[in-house]
Amino acid sequence: MTSFEPEFIVPQAPQRPAPSAPTQRQDDPPPEPEVVATEPDVTTEPDGPESPVVVEEAAAPVADAPSLPPLLLREELPPVVDTDEAYARTCAAIASGRGPVAIDAERASGYRYSQRAYLVQLRRVGSGTHLVDPVPFDDLRALDDAIGDEEWILHAATQDLPCLTEAGMRPRALFDTELAGRLLNLPRVGLATLVELYLGHSLAKEHSAADWSTRPLPEPWLVYAALDVEVLVELRDLLEADLEKAGKLDWAHQEFEALLSFTGPPPKTDRWRRTSGMHRIRGRRNLALVRELWETRDEIAERRDTTPGRVLTDAAIVEMATVAPTDADQLKGLRTMRGRGARRHLNEWQRAIDTALALPEEDLPRSSVRGDGPPPPRAWAEKHPDAADRLGRCREVVVALAEQHDLPAENLISPGAVRELAWEPPADLSAESVGAVLASKGARPWQVELVSAPLSTALRA
Repeated sequence: MTSFEPEFIVPQAPQRPAPSAPTQRQDDPPPEPEVVATEPDVTTEPDGPESPVVVEEAAAPVADAPSLPPLLLREELPPVVDTDEAYARTCAAIASGRGPVAIDAERASGYRYSQRAYLVQLRRVGSGTHLVDPVPFDDLRALDDAIGDEEWILHAATQDLPCLTEAGMRPRALFDTELAGRLLNLPRVGLATLVELYLGHSLAKEHSAADWSTRPLPEPWLVYAALDVEVLVELRDLLEADLEKAGKLDWAHQEFEALLSFTGPPPKTDRWRRTSGMHRIRGRRNLALVRELWETRDEIAERRDTTPGRVLTDAAIVEMATVAPTDADQLKGLRTMRGRGARRHLNEWQRAIDTALALPEEDLPRSSVRGDGPPPPRAWAEKHPDAADRLGRCREVVVALAEQHDLPAENLISPGAVRELAWEPPADLSAESVGAVLASKGARPWQVELVSAPLSTALRA
């Protein structure tokens, strides 16, 4: 894309690495932190293809590094667009701007069941920054029409594309600054880190986990949201220049093109098996209790539009499933049921328990479930030594190629695709056949070109 002159002069940035050559609702309890099980869960599904969703990391302070000036708004904070008249003016302003459009969205993860957008931020040269509240409108299709075929600039696009699609917005072209940083093999690719590295400003991220369904939104939150698109246009141009110097710009274009069809990670089956503490559950009847309680909790959370953990904790599900109380008095006596929030749906928990206890043996869930893909690689060496040997050789090839081309190995080729290839290689081990298999699993042409021949050699060994 042709670069255009930015609206302001960017301060001198610190020297960056040279690229390589070629508000909580009153009736809800406070949110509990998510607990991640540290013990292996034998009931969890085997490893499958990696989800493309990326969680942005927080910027890590550098010891003894000079403090950087904070990023500030160049203009007065715009009002939130929440009326038909203001929305029409915003659409007209975006349509009259020039160049790509920086876009971000804020959700209420951790507070709401849905992943809808509760604020959409946009910035375009000649148009300025706009903060749109999607809640009062049926959709944002008029805004999408105003952008038209212009390029979207997003950071970690897979996080925002699903909720923007739900609101009626879909890019025809995009540039992902987070993914660009990964292709440049930068050690950290969070937005705050990239702003520090390329633009010489610090960017606070203290409101990233806020409840964006709160109304009205506090002004400090709105400033935070506006800053997320303040310099995306300038950052995009600097990253593009580095990609071109590194000979990776075509790779980036292919990656961005692939993102245009992204609508979210594939739905997981038997999600109840990922309940924290499942390693404590023994027996199929107790698994049925977990399943019924989990599904009941999920229905309530969807009905109330709140996160499941705010309805009932995983610890409470595991305790109920372990004890299997037979009446309401025994249920109320459980340690995890002492809070008002857990008792709010006491009758529904008891019905779920009664349902699970009454299930015939043939309807009980199995202790473990095989997924569609290969089993976890940790089991290969003992039961499938040939596949384990192939996987080891393929992994060595990928690591060497990633180092050669200055890429993270997972961006060179999907680890899930490599596992599937090693587990069930094609009968014809030519580079063309291996490349066709990888392409069928979503590998882009540039990835196929780099890895198909070396992986073919590794498989034939």
